Amino acid sequence: MTDWGLLDPGAADTTGTDDDAVLGAMVEVERALLRAWGSELDEFLDAQADALEAASLDRAALIEGVAHDAVPVVTLVPALRAQLVAAGLLADRLHLGATSQDVVDTALMLVARDAMHGTRAALVEAGSHLAALAEAERRSPRIARSIARHAEASTLGVLAAGWLDGVASALETVDALAFPVQFGGAVGTGTAADAAAGRPGAADAVRAGLAAELGLADPGRAWHAERTPVLAVASAAAAVVAALGRIAGDVTLLSREEFGEVRLAGGGGSSAMPHKRNPVDAVAITAAAVESPGLLQIVASAALAGDERSAGRWHAEWSSSRRILRLARSASTAATRLLAGLEFDRDRAARILAHAGPAGERPDRGVLDAASDRIVDRAVARFAALSERQSRP
Repeated sequence: MTDWGLLDPGAADTTGTDDDAVLGAMVEVERALLRAWGSELDEFLDAQADALEAASLDRAALIEGVAHDAVPVVTLVPALRAQLVAAGLLADRLHLGATSQDVVDTALMLVARDAMHGTRAALVEAGSHLAALAEAERRSPRIARSIARHAEASTLGVLAAGWLDGVASALETVDALAFPVQFGGAVGTGTAADAAAGRPGAADAVRAGLAAELGLADPGRAWHAERTPVLAVASAAAAVVAALGRIAGDVTLLSREEFGEVRLAGGGGSSAMPHKRNPVDAVAITAAAVESPGLLQIVASAALAGDERSAGRWHAEWSSSRRILRLARSASTAATRLLAGLEFDRDRAARILAHAGPAGERPDRGVLDAASDRIVDRAVARFAALSERQSRP
């Protein structure tokens, strides 16, 4: 039985990261490789590329192939070759000069690119809600808390601006990513591609053509055993989840009845207590934030690859790197819902501040307002500048 989300609130958004998406990406890599070879060899291979499709592939056979060969491509390539033969097309250029790792790594970079682009869009939407909250509450005082105790006066706007800074930092991290194509043949030297083209350096040209076809970056090299591109993507996903996890933790605390500084729209039910409305989006984000560091640790451990294709470490990357992408996308999707329905109770915040006692140090109101204005303005301006950028391949 395939998992289908029964006990997985932290990774509810599987868009673009499920097995069908990965299979579709692998087929897209083979299509793009045919077109790149068409340019290199001055041959018309678009018909072959167009004939490849993922929908009719035998999933059970692919699963058996993974169990037998530890990679899906060994079974995939003959299945795609059979599609070409059935269409009356020559199949000799399929997978030319490539190895399994070229297809898997490149396909997973396609999945990562699309997942992180979706995550970025959700972060921008979530940040827009936070910017509006920060602007609206810049003069609404509250008691700030330090080490779980009352500290000194601040504002709800400053609180929202701090959350917004986390979203902006996550955007910066995502925008710094490159999603590189992988093409180097059996051991990364590209000799099979050079031999097929009859000239040295053909592998570089095919790699560049493949990158252009897929909209990925051309790294100018093969990175078979140098796994920092995968680690960078996983680290960025973990940074997204951490930034949103901080917001979820604050919201969960401040929406408690004994605090009441935050009000949430809707909420989930309880099987035993019908009166409850649980902060389900904050719960889902927190679940993702608890899980993602462990996944990042696995990806970082797998980066100790060894050889030109590591035994087991590379394989451990696949599910962990894909899972952390799913958590980032799911958390950002949940954050847009959470923040769209979030309101501050400024009266409740003011009453808590008024009863804070000696611990609630109160600076001059004019000084506090000026500081709040400065913090909110900077956070909003930084987010606005980042949200208008276009992330690169």
